[in-house]
Amino acid sequence: MKILNILIIIGFVALFSCDTNEIIQKNPQWVIVIHGGAGTIVKENMKPETEQLYLEKLNEALNVGSNILLNGGSSLDAVAAAITTMEDSPLFNAGKGAVFTAEGKNEMDASIMDGSNLMAGAVAGVQTIKNPVLAAREVMEHSKHVMLMGEGADIFAKEHGLKIEDSSYFFTDRRWKSLQKANIDKFGTVGAVALDMNGNLAAATSTGGMTNKMKGRVGDSPIIGAGTYADNKSCAVSATGHGEYFMRNVVAYDIAALMKYSGVSLKEASTYVIMKKLKDQGGGGGIIALDKAGNFVMTFNTKGMYRGYKNSNGFEEVLIYGN
Repeated sequence: MKILNILIIIGFVALFSCDTNEIIQKNPQWVIVIHGGAGTIVKENMKPETEQLYLEKLNEALNVGSNILLNGGSSLDAVAAAITTMEDSPLFNAGKGAVFTAEGKNEMDASIMDGSNLMAGAVAGVQTIKNPVLAAREVMEHSKHVMLMGEGADIFAKEHGLKIEDSSYFFTDRRWKSLQKANIDKFGTVGAVALDMNGNLAAATSTGGMTNKMKGRVGDSPIIGAGTYADNKSCAVSATGHGEYFMRNVVAYDIAALMKYSGVSLKEASTYVIMKKLKDQGGGGGIIALDKAGNFVMTFNTKGMYRGYKNSNGFEEVLIYGN
């Protein structure tokens, strides 16, 4: 009876939802979907030249990831490469463009998950790693742990040959001004999900967190099941938004579990969790998600979300605003 009620709600929400982009394809060989954060992103507030910069960088990230998939590379390699591209850009709240804590420092989080074996890695509160997503992958592949945090994660990354930067590298005037305004209504977290030619799913997420956050605050991005999840038996998910709500609702896993245990589609599960469950609690944000058949969604309950997709069937697009 409970499942029936959920299905009724899902059907109702899906009918009236306007910010769920779903693409259904006939068995693509590979797919990659990315996001660059959700929030109050409206065209009238965006300068044309700034809009163009975002579109170009999203396209670049898609191309970097899709070239790996096109050449038979793994979904893990694809999501890591796409996110690294966005981490290296000051446009997004990750890596180079990470926001500042209340103390005026950068504390970054990232995670990655392999849908073929449920292996996962994460780092939280790192301050010197140029590309936190690569550190998360190192934790997954070269440690017995799932998450490392703070100084320990920074040291681990350095010992494993990742590029370390002085704190000045992460300083951008734009993010510093955001700290002065303490505006937390914009989320610039980056994420990627991918399906490779071997049928394996992967997901990864990277963020600088919330502007003006308390020292030591960690959001959903490095939490497996909250901000990132991948399982070949259901889907791969990367989230962006107000992390506290995504953690309380274990959003990424919730979507996968609805699919796995209730038999609902990716669109139905994502719409229910983001447009109904999360929104009713006041949680803003969105997700990108991809199933094992290559179908994907880009679902958000905010004004906009930087997002894009590309697949082997020749379909590709980058988007910013709501429908």
